[in-house]
Amino acid sequence: MQIHQPDTARAVHPALVHFALAVGGFAIGTTEFATMSLLPYFARDLGIDAPTAGNVISAYALGVVVGAPTIAVLAAKMSRRTLLIVLMLFFGIANGLSGIAPTYHWMLLFRFLSGLPHGAYFGIAALLAASLVPANRRTAAVGRVMLGLTIATIVGVPFANILGQVIGWRWGFALVAILALTTAMLVALYAPAHKAEADASPLRELGALRRPQVWLTLGTGAVGFGGLFAVYTYLADTMLAVTKVSPAMIPVALILFGAGMTAGTMVVPRFADRSLMPTAAALLLWSAVMLLLWPLAAPHLPTLLVSVFAIGFGGAYGVVLQTRLMDVAGDAQALAASLHHSAFNTANAIGPILGGMAIRAGYGWTSTGYVGCALALGGLAIWCFAWWLSNQRVAATAGA
Repeated sequence: MQIHQPDTARAVHPALVHFALAVGGFAIGTTEFATMSLLPYFARDLGIDAPTAGNVISAYALGVVVGAPTIAVLAAKMSRRTLLIVLMLFFGIANGLSGIAPTYHWMLLFRFLSGLPHGAYFGIAALLAASLVPANRRTAAVGRVMLGLTIATIVGVPFANILGQVIGWRWGFALVAILALTTAMLVALYAPAHKAEADASPLRELGALRRPQVWLTLGTGAVGFGGLFAVYTYLADTMLAVTKVSPAMIPVALILFGAGMTAGTMVVPRFADRSLMPTAAALLLWSAVMLLLWPLAAPHLPTLLVSVFAIGFGGAYGVVLQTRLMDVAGDAQALAASLHHSAFNTANAIGPILGGMAIRAGYGWTSTGYVGCALALGGLAIWCFAWWLSNQRVAATAGA
């Protein structure tokens, strides 16, 4: 991957840039997961029932799916620093508006708008972070950006929920708006002012869609990640109905899930930077096994908490996926990197839908573990096919 030289004499400190970008990840992670925990409060205030309020979460996910490729293509000629600042300003305004939404329909619109910058931000942030370090440390750099999102599940989400309970749900969105504006200022201060490549264009970015390996990598994420969401979505209900614990234990489990994701994001890049494809396969296999064990672990609180941490650890696959997209996207880096989060949100839709179907069919709350295992194995199968195809191409090139 080409590393640009800054067009300014200002010294660039990669650690400060990574921190600035991680603050944006923290803001996005907080709003993405905290909205679920604030749902009962804004549903009551806006005069709607819980299933209807769930559409607000879907509106955000739809914004991510639509915004990621659209922004990456249309903003192809914009410098990464400028684009990140604009995305965070827009994200902050949209979340601020969510906090003052007067009706359900306005809330739907503002949550859709809030989702638009999500995928593009993470995609461009990952490219910028990786461009500041040697090639053999790219995954670690991407991991540092993604740490913002995982730490948000431990700190940001509970804090936003407390704000929602104590002084009102609207302040949860206000918190995110403040974090977004802070990110914009930090990026403006520390990120290098790289110019966009002279031949960058929307058409060049669309070239990523002609590459089979891009689609296979995205397919792995859309399917393989679905297993994690199949369990996570119904975690609270499973704990109440199967583990039979006090509702006070639910936040503990959610924090452990976030801690697992954070641990994975810190550990896995060390292996991925040495051997990316085997690391990804091992991580998907890990997820499949942990999800398969979920029905056995769920009835007992100690084993459930260990299982939640282990399943969260498997979420580190997202960092590996982001690096793989850099390798297979050629010169269409921005679109491919941004589409990663469209795949992630597709998984966020597939997992809960299939898990819900198994529950409604009478297989019980813990059946989500079997659904998740099947999805993780499906992702592993796609990944292994992509790996085989890549090796075949290398062999053909060597023999030519």
